[in-house]
Amino acid sequence: MKFRHMLLTQLIFASSIFAQIVPAPPPDAINKWRDARFGMFIHWGPVSLKGTEIGWSRGVEVPVEEYDNLYEKFNPTEFNADDWVALAKAAGMKYMVLTAKHHDGFCLWDTKETDYDIMSTPFKRDVVKELAEACRKGGLDFGTYYSTCDWHHPDFPLTGPGGKTERDKHNIDRYTDYLKAQTRELLSYGPLFTLWYDVPQKFDTSRGAGIIRMARAIQPDVIINSRTGHPGDYDTPEQRIGSFQIDRPWETCMTICRQWAWKPDDRMKSLKQCLHALIRTNGGDGNMLFNVGPMPNGIIEPRQVDRLKEMGAWLAKNGDSLYGTRGGPWKPSNNLVSTRKGDKIYLHLLRNTGGPVSLRELPVPIKSALLLHGAAIETTKRDGHLILDIPEKSWDPLDTIVELTIDGDSMKIEPIATLGLGIPGAKATASAVAGDNSHYGAAKATDGDSETRWATPDETKQCWLRIDLSGATVIDGIEIDEYMNTHTSRITKFEVQAEVDGKWTTIHQGGAIGEDFKASFSQVKTDAIRLEFNNATRGPTISEIRLSTARP
Repeated sequence: MKFRHMLLTQLIFASSIFAQIVPAPPPDAINKWRDARFGMFIHWGPVSLKGTEIGWSRGVEVPVEEYDNLYEKFNPTEFNADDWVALAKAAGMKYMVLTAKHHDGFCLWDTKETDYDIMSTPFKRDVVKELAEACRKGGLDFGTYYSTCDWHHPDFPLTGPGGKTERDKHNIDRYTDYLKAQTRELLSYGPLFTLWYDVPQKFDTSRGAGIIRMARAIQPDVIINSRTGHPGDYDTPEQRIGSFQIDRPWETCMTICRQWAWKPDDRMKSLKQCLHALIRTNGGDGNMLFNVGPMPNGIIEPRQVDRLKEMGAWLAKNGDSLYGTRGGPWKPSNNLVSTRKGDKIYLHLLRNTGGPVSLRELPVPIKSALLLHGAAIETTKRDGHLILDIPEKSWDPLDTIVELTIDGDSMKIEPIATLGLGIPGAKATASAVAGDNSHYGAAKATDGDSETRWATPDETKQCWLRIDLSGATVIDGIEIDEYMNTHTSRITKFEVQAEVDGKWTTIHQGGAIGEDFKASFSQVKTDAIRLEFNNATRGPTISEIRLSTARP
């Protein structure tokens, strides 16, 4: 009897594991997706009539009944799929992903599963079909976004606002059938480059695996992201640049403005912000899916068009250093990013730091070093470091690119852990650490590795970080890299203090920090400094601190 019980338990466990197994896509499909590096994300639907956020504003800024009936007025007569594709290509993008259905349940194609779709609007044109055909004609790969959750559908367990209200009656199995039926419809517009799901909520790993198995039975080479409930083929950090990761594909999704759907007068990223986001993402070995939100008439806002074309002009000249590359071998920092392919390594110097550039030495010989499309530069090796001498007149305000040709295959070089030296001999302590976890300890802010960070509990408004130096040191400047997972600094007021004759003296005061803060001040001799964070909207978190020092 005991044996039978054990056997039954093992069978149940085995069936549970089997339910989570999905067939992998062909390696060539993953490689093609990775090589593309840059795609266009499009969030659009009837909500553009209100200028509020798609899905999330349902039941918040816009009453549910009004939101759900916006489709009756949605008539984007100026929509032209060929224009959208032409813009994506002009921006240097290689693929496009459209929100075929967001959390609000509205469908941008002629679905047979519901009348809550584009064919029920005054427009009555299949947007997914037109865009898929335009992409094929224009040589752009096409994929669809499909929200795993659906706050409009009566069978999905949760509804708005924000998917936080549980329905009295629901049927997730029946909703899953609906989701699969619609996925089959979307695949009929293919072949699709990717199926991009979102916010699984009540979908677990097993249910997500069922979606992937069904999709891959129809199109074996479709690439599927991590938001069906199952991990899928690639990770999807959102509104932030993912960490350096070469063992699993990933893609940062990010907005050109602040809102995913169109918003009048929304704050737009500068060209430098846009390009640096792309370069840093690629340097971490990820793709970037960059979002635009078309206006209710179907036209992409002219200022967004101009910004994307500026990016495209830069990529037309420098794209070889990104397309078809992999991240590394050096891990990225705020100042320097590297990409590689074959015997080439591209160093992207994102800021003129003054003087020669120093980084950890490569384990292979360098055959040549030159500015991309420019002159050769001098390199030397010293104490395990590679020194690059960049002529002052050669620095580019957006990105100074150095092309290294090495003796061997760049992909065989193991990732180099750090680009910097941190603050040698420093000992850091802090008043708060997130979860009392050493992974977020104070020392992470001075270790020279931009992939680590000191973090505090999310509710922290005030705290301090103390750095004891290895001896009396003259300092005259500080650089602070705040870890940023949104567009806005968490810190609103801070000061830098130095310990002088046993007393703390304020040597700099400031407001927001951001990911690339730098300040100079009069020379001061000290054994320790302290950062006092006087006010923050959320718990401060710092990737790296560097000091401008001179031994007395």
